[in-house]
Amino acid sequence: MKNYLKSFYKHQDLLYKLLLVVASAVLIVYTLPKSGKFQYDIQKGFPWSYNNLYADDDFAILKSESSIEEEKKAVRDNAILYFTYDEEKVNTTVSKVKDEIASISNDSTLKNLGSDKSELEKFTTDLLNTIYEFGVIDQAYSFNEERLIYLQKGNKASQITLSQLRTTAQVSKFLENEIVTSPYAPLKGKLLKVLYENIKTNVSFNSDLTEAAIKDGLSKISPTRGVVAKGSRIVARGEIVEGETLLKLLSLKSQYESQDFSESTYNWILLGYIFLVMLALVMLVLFIKTYRFEVYMNNTKITFIFFNVVLMVLLTTLIVKLKPEYVYVVPLCILPLILKAFFDARLGLFTHVITILLLGFIVPDSFEYFFLQVIAGIVTILTVPELYKRANLFISVGQITLVYIIAYFAFHAIHEGSVDNLKWENFAMFGLAGLGTLFVQPLIYVYERIFGLVSDVSLLELSDTNTKLLKQLADDAPGTFHHSLNVANLCEAAANEIGANAMLVRVGALYHDIGKMTNPTDFTENQATGVNSHEDLSPQESARIIVDHVINGIEIARKNKLPDRVIDFIRTHHGTSTVYYFYMKAKEVDDDVKQEDFSYPGPLPFSKETAILMMADSVEAASKSLKNPTSTLIDAFVEKIVKKQMDEGQFLNANITFKEIQQIKKVLKRKLNNIYHLRIEYPE
Repeated sequence: MKNYLKSFYKHQDLLYKLLLVVASAVLIVYTLPKSGKFQYDIQKGFPWSYNNLYADDDFAILKSESSIEEEKKAVRDNAILYFTYDEEKVNTTVSKVKDEIASISNDSTLKNLGSDKSELEKFTTDLLNTIYEFGVIDQAYSFNEERLIYLQKGNKASQITLSQLRTTAQVSKFLENEIVTSPYAPLKGKLLKVLYENIKTNVSFNSDLTEAAIKDGLSKISPTRGVVAKGSRIVARGEIVEGETLLKLLSLKSQYESQDFSESTYNWILLGYIFLVMLALVMLVLFIKTYRFEVYMNNTKITFIFFNVVLMVLLTTLIVKLKPEYVYVVPLCILPLILKAFFDARLGLFTHVITILLLGFIVPDSFEYFFLQVIAGIVTILTVPELYKRANLFISVGQITLVYIIAYFAFHAIHEGSVDNLKWENFAMFGLAGLGTLFVQPLIYVYERIFGLVSDVSLLELSDTNTKLLKQLADDAPGTFHHSLNVANLCEAAANEIGANAMLVRVGALYHDIGKMTNPTDFTENQATGVNSHEDLSPQESARIIVDHVINGIEIARKNKLPDRVIDFIRTHHGTSTVYYFYMKAKEVDDDVKQEDFSYPGPLPFSKETAILMMADSVEAASKSLKNPTSTLIDAFVEKIVKKQMDEGQFLNANITFKEIQQIKKVLKRKLNNIYHLRIEYPE
């Protein structure tokens, strides 16, 4: 049992990563569609790259979306419209007109015409009967006038054409013509007044019955046409996938993915998904272990990376389930941006590709999706060199959107052979995806608080010399502050030369000596009075004070909640080097003195940035001892200091090459020559 626990503790990091991979895989697979995956990739407009494909069984050919839409349009255009006839309104109108005609019958004009009340009533009643034969509607409908409609009167429905219904405008014209051409033309004004005031619309469009009829017609549309017989060839190798061939392949795919699987088959599909997803995630872990070992050894950072991968997969899966056509709205380019902000571009791009591979299981047109997202990810990585500069992010948004549009346009041209049917709403989605990338800034802030990471945005804030800690350093140890500024400038120039993180190394340089605030006058750069406190101390005590500024710096940094990436510079800027002056002074008294008593605790620099700081810090500090600096002298002492560090093995853990060290030395020489305003000495 004891050995078992010992083995467990020894491999707990590995077990945690394994558990993380399994948990992520299960969560991702849980959201994936559980239907079988069609084994062939169907690419419209491309040659069939597989062997000849034959039908194993009979299957129906699905109609194309455009064909079904045409049939639906035909149903809507040809559906019989239903109108309701209100007889009560007609009876009310006839009754009111008869009552008001009575007043006109006493008019002398009617007597002069040789007519009486009954004849006038009969004339108006005939007019009303003609008008209300099929009814009056309140507006002209946009349907074809000869379109058949059903006019419902009570429990009976008669079939007529739409043109047989009269609008109020048509009624007015009809009445005027009939009265003018009748014997009652002299009474035109009075008759029209009575009729206009009483004639009401009595036919209304019955939308419920009409929609029911349309739905019934739509339900009768068959989604299939024809059958592919068993054993017949579906597509030949090299044949262009389009037209009828495309419909057959899509029909075969739909039939395969919609079939009901047995429990055994379902379990095998599930197991296959788990293996594939775990394989992709394991590849991500192996990449991190091989190329970003410091990230691999930090479980928080590994968890952070997997969290973002799973989050993007879940978000995309949700969109695909709700609205598959909106899949490009998901701002997937946030992922490489975030990982680049916290780690580097290479890790960000690789993780982005792995995530897209996982999404290939669920998105429609997986090849097109993969191509567009990979290109967009590359553009994102290349166009945002410094995330803390807001202009770079806006430029990246424009370029991401442009790449999406160009790639979509190209794929559409290949698939359709024209650009007539471009879906312009997709361009809006690409724009939204680009704008969604702007959300990376607040997201970085949230991640810093949750996972305790630090990005270039936070580094920019820390580089401000007006921060509380740096102002305190300037007040308590002005010489050290000035030294830190000089070192920061040297480090930034060297980092830019070899492609390291210039912002990170600058911040590390600004804070690397904050431990000297504990005893500022024990360091020569702060001894303004010329009094050296070490003259009254033993070499061992002096060495301890000098070495302790690293320990004190770490304590001050943690108290002020500086990020671990910045604290790493405080811990490593002297590596395991020796306080050589006091060591040699102690040897003058006791030759048996131990060198480790005069050495820094380490650790050694473990990155390009921490190695740069070690070189720049030593060179800048040593340059203050040069009494009459010349270009030749500066070049020689830079070479001497860096060589000594290399001989001591201070850079063995840093991923820095000899070529990069040579470039750094060149920068340090040039910058120091500029500081001391020296010219290169030419031979006479």
